[in-house]
Amino acid sequence: MDKRLLDILCCPVSKVPVRPLSRAELDALNNAIGSSQVESVSGVAVREALAEGLITTDRKVIYRVEDGIPVMLPEEGIGTTQLRDFPTAA
Repeated sequence: MDKRLLDILCCPVSKVPVRPLSRAELDALNNAIGSSQVESVSGVAVREALAEGLITTDRKVIYRVEDGIPVMLPEEGIGTTQLRDFPTAA
């Protein structure tokens, strides 16, 4: 992802900056998705694994990136509190 774009992106709700998911974070998220344990903020089950994602720097919300384009819709965010095996630090 373009560094200049990443520098200006933030959570549309909290305005907290975002950063790319680490490999460990992405793997933990995709394992939970594969086990049907993940819902979006709007309560819709997340069924497709993420190839790339952004996480708020406070580590509360994840946004997917599709074909290099961040999907920063509030209802599409994924709360990290539902992820049992999510790494504690990146």
